[in-house]
This record gives sequence, structure tokens and C-alpha cells, in this order.
Amino acid sequence: MTIVLVHGNPETKAIWDEFAPHLDEKDVLRLSPPGFGAPIPEAFDCSMGAYREWLVSELQKIGHPVDLLGHDWGGGHVMGVAMERPDLIRSWITDILGLFDPEYVWHELAQVWQTPEIGEQAVQQMMDAPIDDAVERYESLGMTPTIARKTLSARDPDMGRAILTLYRSAAQPVMRDAGKQLAKAAVRPSLALIPTEDHYCGGEKLIRRSAERAGAQVAVLEGAGHWWMCEQPNEAAETINHFLAGLNR
Repeated sequence: MTIVLVHGNPETKAIWDEFAPHLDEKDVLRLSPPGFGAPIPEAFDCSMGAYREWLVSELQKIGHPVDLLGHDWGGGHVMGVAMERPDLIRSWITDILGLFDPEYVWHELAQVWQTPEIGEQAVQQMMDAPIDDAVERYESLGMTPTIARKTLSARDPDMGRAILTLYRSAAQPVMRDAGKQLAKAAVRPSLALIPTEDHYCGGEKLIRRSAERAGAQVAVLEGAGHWWMCEQPNEAAETINHFLAGLNR
């Protein structure tokens, strides 16, 4: 089988560098959403729906069902596929199921990005921050310095535009309404990851509630933060290997 990894914001596929080698599945494909380490195609509008259709197109090129793992907004794109095109996947794994709970409130920075003018200013400040300072901040949030530097090298106006458009396309009640379709994702085996120190995705209560609606198993990554694949690459891979091995029994 092929396992497809999809990262989020403001990231590149470098976030998987220390994690991917620990996966038992050797056919590993890392996809970069447009604007996040990959060019933005002409006429691509960077909305939540556009990213779902982008991922559908990429999976169709593979030609057989895959195991689909998404982190952060990559996990959002994964859920779009799981709910709308489950025929393209054998299983799905995500760490953001809490976003689809009716009680989810976007985190503070997301709300800043969703606010006209203020969001543009915040993104510009992020893009203009000296790289050494930015690396230090990303490291404090769980990235290794090497991965942080690789990720930050992709900062450009396209990423800024993608951030603003994507988050604004998902302002509430959009995520709440999308969550009404979670049961459609239950037709495929699935795993909801809960990094206990990740404070962006709604927390354990909301993730577990959404996981129940989506028919997903739950795995807790104790002590891991938002970038769990950087902080606990071996442990996280073991969790996912165990889940995938169960599909082959």
C-alpha cells in the first residue's frame, strides 16, 4: 500500500523528515498543498473546497486506494476527501478532528488571519521576521531547528495569500457545517490522533466527540504538541504502524 502524507500551515513537507523513515510502509508519498511548499496553479483560489479538489486530483493520479494521513490543515483536506471521495482511500488518519465539533472556536491567530487588514498585517510580519528569530520560535513550539529552517525557507507572498484565503474560507459556521457530514467518513477505517499538548485543534474532548461521529479509533500521543511528528517521530510512527497493521489482518 501507499501512505500519503499531507502537511498544513505554515509548513512544507520537511515536517515529515524525521517521522517518515520510521513508517513500516516504504511506499511513502509526501504531498505539498499549493502555496505551502508548492506553486499555486493559475486560477486556484486557495479555498477549503479548492484544496479538497486538489487532493482528490492528486489521489486520482495514484490510481489505487491509499492510506491518507494529514496534519493541521492537511488533516482538514484529508477529511474533505474522507467525507466526499472515500473511494480514493483505504483509510484515513488526522489530528484535527476537533475542528469539526459544533463547539469548536478558531484559535486566536486564526481569528486574526480571518480579519480583513489585521490579517494582512499579521501575515506580513510573519513573512518579514528574521529567519533566526522565526527558527527559534518554531523550535519552541516543537520543530527541530533543521526542519524549522527548511520550512521557513518557503515563506513567500504566495504562502501569505494562501493562509489568508484558506482561513477566511473556513470561518465559522463553515467548519461546524462541514462537521455535519462526518458520518460519511465512517465508511473507511480511521484513526484520530490526540497530541495532548496541541492547543490549536480543540483538545481531547472535542476530538473524541468528532471521532465517535466519524467512526474513528483514537490514539493519544501523550506529551506531544502540534508538531508531534517532530517531537515524537518514532512513537508517533509506531502508533500509525500499529493502526495500519490492523487493516491487513
